[in-house]
Amino acid sequence: MKSGLALAAAILALASVPGVAREFIPLPPEQAGRSYSPGVVTKGGKTIWLAGVTTLADEQGKSLAGDVDGQIRFIFREIERTLAKQGGKLSDIVTMTVYLTDARFRDQLSKVRNELFSKNPPASAQITVSALAVPGFLVEVQAVAVVGDE
Repeated sequence: MKSGLALAAAILALASVPGVAREFIPLPPEQAGRSYSPGVVTKGGKTIWLAGVTTLADEQGKSLAGDVDGQIRFIFREIERTLAKQGGKLSDIVTMTVYLTDARFRDQLSKVRNELFSKNPPASAQITVSALAVPGFLVEVQAVAVVGDE
C-alpha cells in the first residue's frame, strides 16, 4: 500500500511539470539496469496505439522460424518504421506489452530492450502464453507511443 501511494505521488508530481510530453519514473536503485520503467507520465503530444507485431521472416524474406533474437529485432525494427511514418521513434514508446511463448526468452528480450532503450525505458508488461496467433510466432509486442510535445 505504501509503495502504491508513493508511486501515485510521484505520478502527480511529474504530471505537473509544464511543457514536458513525457516523464519516465525511474526504478529504485536496487533494480537499476532493468529494461523497464515502473511508470511513464504523458502530457500533450500525439498518442500512437500500435497493434501487436509478430513475424516469421525478416525484410528479405529469410525465415526467422525458431530464431527468437531475429524475431525480437525484426519486431522492433517494424515498430520503429511504423512510428517513423508518424514522425516518431522508438524512444517515444511509453508502454508496451510483450507476449512470449517461452519464459526463457525473457533474457534475450531484456538484452535487446537494454540496447534499444538504454535511457528511459518504457513501462512494460511481459506475459508468457502457450501460443500466439500463428504457429512459429515466438514473440509479439504491442506498444503505445507519445510523439511530440503539447
